[in-house]
Amino acid sequence: MIKIYDTKQRAKVDFETLEHGKVKMYVCGPTVYNYIHIGNARTFISFDVIRRYFEWRKFDVVFVQNVTDVDDKIIAKANEEGRSAHEVAAEYTKAFIDDMHAVNVKDPTIRPCATQEIPDMIKLVQELVDSGHAYEAGGDVYFDVRSFPQYGELSGRNVDEMESGHRELRTEGIADRKHDPLDFAVWKAAKPGEPAWDSPWGKGRPGWHLECSTMAQKYLGLPFDIHGGGADLVFPHHENECAQSEAATGRVFANHWMHSGMLRINSEKMSKSLGNFLLLRDVLKTVDPNVLRFLMLQTHYRSPLDFSSDRLSEAETALGRIVTFVRNLDWGIENAAGLQDVFDPAIVKDECRKEKIAFITAMDDDFNTSKALGTIFDFIGKKNAEIGGSALSVRDVASAQEIRDLIMELMGVFGLQMDKLVAGDEPQESDAFPPEIVTLAAEVAGYEGSDGAEAVDALLAARAEARAAKDWAQADAIRDRLGALGFAVEDTPQGARISRVED
Repeated sequence: MIKIYDTKQRAKVDFETLEHGKVKMYVCGPTVYNYIHIGNARTFISFDVIRRYFEWRKFDVVFVQNVTDVDDKIIAKANEEGRSAHEVAAEYTKAFIDDMHAVNVKDPTIRPCATQEIPDMIKLVQELVDSGHAYEAGGDVYFDVRSFPQYGELSGRNVDEMESGHRELRTEGIADRKHDPLDFAVWKAAKPGEPAWDSPWGKGRPGWHLECSTMAQKYLGLPFDIHGGGADLVFPHHENECAQSEAATGRVFANHWMHSGMLRINSEKMSKSLGNFLLLRDVLKTVDPNVLRFLMLQTHYRSPLDFSSDRLSEAETALGRIVTFVRNLDWGIENAAGLQDVFDPAIVKDECRKEKIAFITAMDDDFNTSKALGTIFDFIGKKNAEIGGSALSVRDVASAQEIRDLIMELMGVFGLQMDKLVAGDEPQESDAFPPEIVTLAAEVAGYEGSDGAEAVDALLAARAEARAAKDWAQADAIRDRLGALGFAVEDTPQGARISRVED
């Protein structure tokens, strides 16, 4: 049984889908006025992994994520740059999708934009007004918080102890029109030069909280299984969403609420004032997206995540251990020539089964990626110890392939691009080797051909002969001269191989 931590219930609970075999998820998307930062990315990657796990467990997942393409921040950005709000939103919507693809986040099943759903939003506002949960004031429409007794249950706040989250409205004289300072806008009257749509209350645009209520109901129906987002959205955004949706429909909005933890930079809150505000696309200029994902997987999605260069280096090293293990298996499979069997096929099959169970047990416990990674490292460590310095035999190939397939499958659940990582820096074609390789092979190994890959084989064979003869100077000389050409020699239990050295 999968267990999830439900924000509203403040407990880890059994997850049972409302419809057998199907998971319906809504995760709040971006407000497209700028590039997303790595805190945003943490949320989107976390829910991408959760989605992938559900799919791996054979659930049919319907994943909806909105794009807020009309908002005060978008309008302000457009005014600053002398552009239309539509132009700003279009630019940053594309940038968001590009950034998500860069970190291998899957596209949602449905990605609705706020401006395309205005008629349905107006309908929801009308339902709130008709039911007495909202009122019009000067062209604005406000949700009457005290008309909904359950307000505050999601965030665990007491209405009588709350302060208004809209203090800025008081300076504009708007607060005087509200019945209560806590009441929030579901429809905003138009201002000169701003995008606006016709409505029963005059021209205007929807309040921020309204769009998610409308789109979740339209594309998933009520109730749906999971509503997700970052912890910063619990209040007021998700509290307001839940209140207006349930007040309008009389039905439960989301069956479960899930929230990812905050991201900190070098143990400090990320903020522009501290100068540690990092955009995702800037981070990806120097960090492999798989390493970034791996860093985030090392911390449970609900826990605070510390982002630093040291943590990135640790993640790169840890991920490299897994990649190297798979590469060594590949080498052993391709060059199986050992005289003694390393693996017992029956034992390997049983151990792979147990590893998959351990992985599932960890992930079923509120998607504990850190613990799931731990099971993979334990498994790899045991297999490395068994291989030791032995070469695989021909009879080991099937077991080695079974182990490899399992590791690739489990890492794929995390959205890590293992095929790309395993291929890594190793040249795939003979013309990927510079002509100097052939010259070097002719000089030190007597190679007479012109093929780069064959020249490498000759060099590695010559080095192996030197090592066997304890001619360490010659062996080191071959290694160093390959290094000067941009190639590193790696000694593995199955023999030596080379890989390109990054600049």
